[in-house]
Amino acid sequence: MFDTIILLTGPVEEATLAAVLRAHNPQLNIRGIKSLTELEALALEPELLACARLIGFVTPVIVPKRILEGLGYGAYNFHPGPPHYPGWVPSHFAIYDGATEFGATAHVMNERVDTGPIIGVELFGIRPNTTVEGLEQLALTSLARLFWNLANLLATHSEPLNPLEITWSGRKSTRRNYAALCEISAEISKNELERRLDVFGAGHFGVSPTITVHGHRFRYVAPEPDAFTSSITSP
Repeated sequence: MFDTIILLTGPVEEATLAAVLRAHNPQLNIRGIKSLTELEALALEPELLACARLIGFVTPVIVPKRILEGLGYGAYNFHPGPPHYPGWVPSHFAIYDGATEFGATAHVMNERVDTGPIIGVELFGIRPNTTVEGLEQLALTSLARLFWNLANLLATHSEPLNPLEITWSGRKSTRRNYAALCEISAEISKNELERRLDVFGAGHFGVSPTITVHGHRFRYVAPEPDAFTSSITSP
């Protein structure tokens, strides 16, 4: 019998999402999970998995196949990007591409990341000069609204949620793609350099634009808010 939801998300989001789900089904047993280690421990609780549905919300954790197969009521993920931007940190790639539309996606979770049937989508336009941070906030707002709209079904219906007639498209972004765009060639054009520094120059995830000159690697350091020029330092 469906009686448990496993919430795979951060500690801040967990409290809010759990409250929304319990508002629809006060009897739910909600189990918060934050890491792959905690998730893998669930494989030792097959009875729990058999009665559970898993919900991932803006999580970098990839759910192992054996966990997915053990869940009695499926797994769903809330991805902070639209169906045409699957993969890792989609907001960064959307800004780099000069995209004019973005959004949020809810989908069935399966073994391959961001490939499962889509059950919900929210889209919005991107205004000129939107930053990566600004786009991420807009995506999270859309994602929260999407969760709110689907919470009743997720909390009370044991049947699988119906998929939409929308499919994933576009190139799936990865950490490797991100790192590759941070490798700066000495022949790069001024426009392309500025484009990459605008998106990747803040050193998110510990990855900064770098350039190699005569065997020496130099890392870009973003200027202070009042500075007029950028600088590079040897790592």
